[in-house]
Amino acid sequence: MQQATRIIAIRHGETDWNRALRMQGHLDIALNLRGLWQAQATARALAGEDVAAVYSSDLQRASATARAIAAACCAPLHLEEGLRERHLGSFQGWTFDEVQAHHPDQALRWRQRDITFAPAGGETLVQISHRILTTAARLAARHPGEQIVLVGHGGMLDMLYRSAMRLDLQTPRSWPLENAAINRLLHTASGLTLTAWADTFHFDQIEDIPR
Repeated sequence: MQQATRIIAIRHGETDWNRALRMQGHLDIALNLRGLWQAQATARALAGEDVAAVYSSDLQRASATARAIAAACCAPLHLEEGLRERHLGSFQGWTFDEVQAHHPDQALRWRQRDITFAPAGGETLVQISHRILTTAARLAARHPGEQIVLVGHGGMLDMLYRSAMRLDLQTPRSWPLENAAINRLLHTASGLTLTAWADTFHFDQIEDIPR
């Protein structure tokens, strides 16, 4: 019987577009000063962990976060396009309010979590779910009995949480997807199991936080 793989799942640090509630998708937006600080704080918190490998989305907001963690854990870093954020097509660069103002019919389908809906050129919820879960399972299977770090985006965390909690794609989200929080799961042949979520203790220890 294959041993479980321990997974630490991290969303990238903050960007200016996160703060502005602007949809990033596959656009390659850099971390802001607070995001860089968050990446370093998370890296310090994980420095004592036994980590076999760090896998990251190749978008720079994730890879910069992952690079700090990999250095702190003395672990190899691998970039994985399969861990990218949901492709938001024509919505990329917009806020939801702008979508609501210009395309109210599409905004309604988005808000209702229509699993068949994708912005023009983008992905449906079904497509991102399949991509993230397939990638996570493939990477976990390389490391039975070991621990790995997956660094990605809010969409990655959302799909991992839903899978671990056996929630369907249309369930309204009530769980946080915090930038650079520490989330822990187990991967076995039976799938994912949640062990800890949205741990931000490492931010509470430091008073000098960029705003």
